[in-house]
Amino acid sequence: MSGWLDGPVLNVLQKELNASGTRQQVLANNVANADTPNFKRSDVDFQAVLKEALGDKSGAPLSMKMTTQKHLPGVVDSQGSGSSGPMIVTDQSTSTRNDGNNVDIDREMSNVAENGLYYDSLTRALSSQLDLLKLVIK
Repeated sequence: MSGWLDGPVLNVLQKELNASGTRQQVLANNVANADTPNFKRSDVDFQAVLKEALGDKSGAPLSMKMTTQKHLPGVVDSQGSGSSGPMIVTDQSTSTRNDGNNVDIDREMSNVAENGLYYDSLTRALSSQLDLLKLVIK
């Protein structure tokens, strides 16, 4: 029965929730260091996280599943590299202020709001998956 909780959908949702939580911490760190000289903002590379959650560590494009002859063959291009956790990327290329800091507080707060909405959508998807399991058990 514990195998029901180890399904591919629940595993992907769990990894994405962890990545979203990590991104929230990274964004909070950016906001906290908005006035620190020479601080460079960071963010989480969700392409790498999704690639890991789907189990592709080869670097090759993800192949599409064809369940009928009417489907068109093709590949989905996946960017990023496989890692053991969310890939945190530091933006060294820009500097928005004279002191070398590149944190734009408006952009960071926008990213915090976006990440909050993403986290909410993941929790709703996880809740609906668990509701389906409860329905099957009943």
